[in-house]
Amino acid sequence: MGKTAIVYHSSHHGNTKKLVEAVAQGHDVTLIDAAAQKQADMGQYDLIGFASGIYGGSFHPDVLDFARKNLPEGKRVFFLYTYAGLGGAKSIAAAVREKSAAVAGEFGCKGFNTFGPFKLVGGTSKGHPDQADLENARRFFEGLL
Repeated sequence: MGKTAIVYHSSHHGNTKKLVEAVAQGHDVTLIDAAAQKQADMGQYDLIGFASGIYGGSFHPDVLDFARKNLPEGKRVFFLYTYAGLGGAKSIAAAVREKSAAVAGEFGCKGFNTFGPFKLVGGTSKGHPDQADLENARRFFEGLL
């Protein structure tokens, strides 16, 4: 097994961080917070994950910018995300395609959301990601290894 890194952005309720930490547990994985670290030498990693909540149908700009600036050509990548409404990795997939990356897979699950009008009703997807979501994410990741 080669070296793995996961570049993530997690805000609001820490949903994405829960997902990333669950996946990394028990594995040699370097976690890079894209909000705190804008660049890194990613050449040493064989597998690179990008993780974010979905904001207006897209990965967080910090993660997209990190991928565009730091992802070396031809790397094997995967995506993790939490979402309230519709999930998807189109934005990050387009960013890594520019670097001829090989997409190994993606995993998404619901995440607790109190953004905008959802705050008025106490939020949506309370309790997510839950233990089942985290276990499914771990299985997904181990399948990539």
